[in-house]
This record gives sequence, C-alpha cells and structure tokens, in this order.
Amino acid sequence: MAEIMPKIGLKEGPKELRVKPIVNGTVIDHIAGGQALNVLKILGISGTTDATLSVVMNVESSKLGKKDIVKVEDRELLEQEVNRIALIAPAASINIIRDYKVIEKRPVDLPDEIVGVVRCQNPNCISNTLEPIKSRMLVKARNPVLLRCLYCEQPLTERIAEYLI
Repeated sequence: MAEIMPKIGLKEGPKELRVKPIVNGTVIDHIAGGQALNVLKILGISGTTDATLSVVMNVESSKLGKKDIVKVEDRELLEQEVNRIALIAPAASINIIRDYKVIEKRPVDLPDEIVGVVRCQNPNCISNTLEPIKSRMLVKARNPVLLRCLYCEQPLTERIAEYLI
C-alpha cells in the first residue's frame, strides 16, 4: 500500500525559467494567448530579422488563463508601437530592461482616437476609397477593445490585427 504524504509545509516546485533574461531591451508581458505573432507584425519583425527575440506562447497565467510574452533585445518601443499593441493586447505591460534590470514597467494604454493605424472593415467607407484621408477610429471600449469608424460608424471588435495598416 502506497504511503500518503502530508501536504503540510510543502511548497510549490521552483518556477521554471523558459527563456533567458535579456541585458537591454523590451519585454512585452501579459499578451493574450495566441497574439504574440500579431505583436511581432506590429513591430515590423518578420522571419528575416536580425533582432534577437524570445517568444513564449500560451503559458499559464493567473490573470489571463493563457498568455504570451515577447522579448526584444536592444530595442525600446516607440509610443506608436505601444498604442498599436494595446489594440490587440489591452492587458499587456511593457517592461524596459537595462543591464538585466527592469527600470520601467507600465501598462499599454489606448488613446481615445486612433488615426491611420487600423482600416475600417466596411469596404464602402470613405476611408477605403481613393480619397486622400486617413482612417480614424474612436475607442469605445478598452478591454475588450471596441473601435468605431469616425466616418461610417462601423464597429470593429474582432480580428483587429487583420485590419492593421
């Protein structure tokens, strides 16, 4: 008969380190599970990049259930890039790393209006014609993200990454 071990005083096992720390750069944490590849697209990073990257997908998260993490060495993100990331990962946080230390940690934040970043999904919208105007989306909700076209009022809630310009 097998012995039953008491659980009193037992701790969880050590946390597993899946990706090595970076010296300098940016860590984008708390990305919704499965969205890391869209974050790379927003950052203009493709399979032919020279950048050193770490991408972890679908790891357990007490906050999100499943989350992705993207680490980009030797690069700090521009505000425009952070705003774009907020469109598909509104719960994400941006961590700036210098000399292996987190020197800044902040959540992403969507502005009230997004200009020239997301195209309207309505093919008949004036912003999708040859008129010389930029798309303009109003942010109606932040988590989950709900956008509404300023011109035709078409809502955009799902598949936002497909409509990024």
